Amino acid sequence: MEVLKHIQIVRFEDGERIEREDVVILESRVNFYLNGEKIISTMCIPQNQEAHMVGFLLSEGVIEGIENVQSVEVSEDGLSVSMQAKINSNNLKNLYKEKTLVSGCGGGVTGNVENSVQVEFNTSPIKIKGEWVLSHVKRFYQESELYLQTGCVHKAMLLFCDDSSLVSEDIGRHNAIDKVCGMARMQGRDPNEGILIVSGRLSSEMVTKAVMHHIPIVISRTAPTFLGVQTAQKHGITLCGFARGKNMNLYTHTSRIC
Repeated sequence: MEVLKHIQIVRFEDGERIEREDVVILESRVNFYLNGEKIISTMCIPQNQEAHMVGFLLSEGVIEGIENVQSVEVSEDGLSVSMQAKINSNNLKNLYKEKTLVSGCGGGVTGNVENSVQVEFNTSPIKIKGEWVLSHVKRFYQESELYLQTGCVHKAMLLFCDDSSLVSEDIGRHNAIDKVCGMARMQGRDPNEGILIVSGRLSSEMVTKAVMHHIPIVISRTAPTFLGVQTAQKHGITLCGFARGKNMNLYTHTSRIC
């Protein structure tokens, strides 16, 4: 589906009004259907919809592994995704019962409130060089196609130690993480073997998504919140913020980066 739209605007520049064409991103309501029942609607860029639904339900603990997904299909108009899967019914109930408006753009919701889903402490032995991380953070921003065209999206990248990566962009930073994690699972790749680079601030619900996908290292060029730091500390996540140029702040479990 085409996600860029061309419109006519008036630009005010150096005291003059200039008529010109501009490019804006397509924002759509996409409906998720699980085992024949509608479970939620999300405002997002209508691309990578299968991965989005897979990643979201893994983030919420509704499906406990990609092996539990029997099928996932997108409608012809791209606005509905239907999945057949073995599910955790209690965590699906949490999605409705404990629905919390998250702090990110796009107004997402989560049922995965603190202590509602139990996850093992992340003991990944991965170790990486700080210089290597920062070189990829620089590339992360230079190669953001939709952002460069519209200035209107967030980005998430799963980066692996062999320099391969998976990338997603969306109007919502939470959506971008769900999509890239869903891509990894659908391709048989383990997020526990990679690091997550994101464009947004590191709030608690952003870190919780990394916890749920067993990602050991999370990096952003912006700041964490105090609860984000606490969540990372509790679950064994290495949290890095203000990764810019030759510098970054390491907040938790710092021995993974040297």
